[in-house]
Amino acid sequence: MALLLAQFRRLDLVEDALGDAVESASRTWPVDGVPDKPAAWLMTAARRRVLDRLRSEEVARRKLPLVRTDVERHQEGARTMADSGSLVEDDVLRLVLMCAHPALAPEAASALSLRLVLGVPTADIARLFLVPEPTMAARITRAKKRIVGAGIPFSVPDASVLPDRLDIVAQTAYLAFTAGYSPGAGPDLLRAESSGEAIRLVRVVLGLRPEEPALVALLALMLLQHSRRDARVRDGHLVLLSDQDRTRWRHDEVAEATRLLAAPCLAGPVTPLAASYVLQARIAAEHATAPTAADTRWDRIVGLYDLLLRVAPSPSARLARAVAVAEDRGAAAGLAALEGLEIPDSHRPAAVRAELLSRAGDVDAARAAYDQAIAACRNDVERAFLVGQRDGLGA
Repeated sequence: MALLLAQFRRLDLVEDALGDAVESASRTWPVDGVPDKPAAWLMTAARRRVLDRLRSEEVARRKLPLVRTDVERHQEGARTMADSGSLVEDDVLRLVLMCAHPALAPEAASALSLRLVLGVPTADIARLFLVPEPTMAARITRAKKRIVGAGIPFSVPDASVLPDRLDIVAQTAYLAFTAGYSPGAGPDLLRAESSGEAIRLVRVVLGLRPEEPALVALLALMLLQHSRRDARVRDGHLVLLSDQDRTRWRHDEVAEATRLLAAPCLAGPVTPLAASYVLQARIAAEHATAPTAADTRWDRIVGLYDLLLRVAPSPSARLARAVAVAEDRGAAAGLAALEGLEIPDSHRPAAVRAELLSRAGDVDAARAAYDQAIAACRNDVERAFLVGQRDGLGA
């Protein structure tokens, strides 16, 4: 995608052509065999389709003779269209920076990057932004049309654009990590490769801006959460944080994150975005550094959530705070903290309410809340867990 956009600078043509190439591969490769260089095959097939479309457009316009496209010249110059002294070499980052064009609203830019660059399903993107799926699909479509219709040059950006687009890049990586860490739908409880790609993207940007507080804090947050990936599933079943085998956590990643949180750039004033990442990372660090679940300092976690809700209020943060309150002060206090909280298209408020009602001894209300959560849950592993919890009520 990045190379084709660098060559042709037409999002509409490139996306259609690459989709056609993949479709063709899905038909021909099972019959003819996978080529020695699959990526090169797709590039060649997509490039031919773009060239065909360009020639067709020229014929339709009948204003100019057919454009002669020198493919070899484009191939040689594709990576030198921007200032070679500060060129962003990473293909994924180049595409995210392209999507983060100032002509697009930040939310639209992040959504477009998640779908176009990182392959996050539209349904998951909608849940990340707390909007219905049709709304998000329309938003992504409008962003694509704006790029094409307004003639926004989808050119290869260089590192000079990074400061102005840094917040969008960071937020895109954060959302991409979340989509991998907690998929809203499908058979997997987590998609570790997707979360790992988001971490890699942050490392690439951090290499260009090593003292950027938002990036330092974001990497720490991601590493702390990602460090538990091997312990979150056992034999295909969800394992709660309190029941996880902590010897299976990646303690080298926890140590790296702890060092990042002690970085001097986080000691001074930071932007609200950076502050939100710092607070979330410190919450994750409380979990990651507790020797056992019983040693977790829930009082500290509640205090950190109180700060987070002042800096970056969100329904998800409020839900997480209610869980921490319940652990610190009991189920009744947790239920009070949950009062009135709803998250569109999310099963988690009902799931938390069911658990707390069960702890409080209200089995009938807990069963009704579990039924509500199960009906709304689209993740197979989480749904199976919720069914087991409901069926075990009163046992």
